[in-house]
Amino acid sequence: MKYLFIVQGEGRGHLTQAISLEEMLRSRGHEVVGVLVGKSSSRRLPAFFSRNIHAPIHRFESPNFLPTASNKRNNLTRSVIYNAGRLPVYLRSMRFIRDHIRRSGADVVVNFYELLTGLAYALYRIRTPQVCIGHQYLFLHRDFRFPKKSLPGLWGLKFFTRLTCLGARRKLALSFHPMPEDGREGIRVVPPLLRKEVFRCEVSRGDYIHGYMVNSGFAENVRAWHDRHPEVPLRFFWDKKGEADVRRVDDTLSFYPLNDAEFLRQMSGCRAYASTAGFESVCEAMYLGKPVLMVPAHIEQDCNAFDAASCGAGIVADDFELDRLLEFAGSYVPDERFRSWVESAPYVIGYALEPDAYAQPVSDHMYMVEEFT
Repeated sequence: MKYLFIVQGEGRGHLTQAISLEEMLRSRGHEVVGVLVGKSSSRRLPAFFSRNIHAPIHRFESPNFLPTASNKRNNLTRSVIYNAGRLPVYLRSMRFIRDHIRRSGADVVVNFYELLTGLAYALYRIRTPQVCIGHQYLFLHRDFRFPKKSLPGLWGLKFFTRLTCLGARRKLALSFHPMPEDGREGIRVVPPLLRKEVFRCEVSRGDYIHGYMVNSGFAENVRAWHDRHPEVPLRFFWDKKGEADVRRVDDTLSFYPLNDAEFLRQMSGCRAYASTAGFESVCEAMYLGKPVLMVPAHIEQDCNAFDAASCGAGIVADDFELDRLLEFAGSYVPDERFRSWVESAPYVIGYALEPDAYAQPVSDHMYMVEEFT
């Protein structure tokens, strides 16, 4: 089988998922003929992605969320206005997607939550089967529990998610825990897609807090906490333009540019992990047995954080309240069931991407995985 990937380039989660899925498909004798990645002026394609993906990479202009003036939480209103003004650019991108699918000879398109893919399928009635994969499709599941947040915000999140999967034959919802299938929505719940390097990590318990912030404005909050607690070592990764080297503030605070190998090395040896609640890195921390503080940067991460906290993975805060994280870490016990769930991914996801699996309606009894209680 030949697969074509189309990946949303916002953040690192979808990119690492694409790397993992390509490895999985290649190990099963399939071919990934190309990877189309959405780009924007506010994000750069991390070097680790180009280094680890084997298929040819092609870029196209895609919508993205804009941060607030403080570069912390994303500004929804400003993002909508900005992207609406770029509609002609995005129409060209949709034609690019259509034409590339036709030329690729792919048997299946795998869409990693890229909005323009769903819109292109709706506009041009593309016949190549599309399978969508991402943790966001869990938000469409009948049994998913949402946090008590703005109803318009949650409605907007679900509406956006539906737009990404227009024309899809199947939605694979990456989840922290097993859930029943949702046949009405065409959703199969599957384990997280973690990269192979995670499974090779040698875990230890150091004295430092490891962190990641998708918006660099949170650095001010980390600095403020550090000024009050200079004795606690902090090692934070950020995606800040112009910062190619480690910025060492003092003996106990450093900011690192994104680097996949160094990020995992630091995580495997940390005492605890603090992040802006991106699904992928929270899963990595859970697998490595690290307690997590989640500081959501937008409504989607609010939902991620609520779901992960419900599983006992960590705590949620509006700011980097690292003293709360250290207190939580003192009583945290890793859940071995999560490791088993993650390690079932090659079977569960591999089967779900076989042609027969999405040619037929979803069955609630295609495979059995013990649910967490």
